[in-house]
Amino acid sequence: MTQATKLNTSAGSSERPERERPTWLQELLDYPKRARQFLHEVRIEMKQVTWPSQNEVFSTTVVVILTTAFFAVFLWMVDLACQRLIAVVLKEFRRH
Repeated sequence: MTQATKLNTSAGSSERPERERPTWLQELLDYPKRARQFLHEVRIEMKQVTWPSQNEVFSTTVVVILTTAFFAVFLWMVDLACQRLIAVVLKEFRRH
């Protein structure tokens, strides 16, 4: 009798418990809201940025170019030195 009572009360109930959405579906449905929030936060952060002047950009660009050129020449010289050292060592091994 208890089973029949349980069946009757659950069958007579017109309210169905709402099924929970899968996580992937809920994340997909929340995407527009999250994207809007992200863009809002980006706008706020961009207003707080201190942009460099044209002179600062020019001077740092020159520094980067000169530093790159210096290290290019330096590494080229190190490469030549290593190449000659290896050639000498290999020549000595071939002699013996």
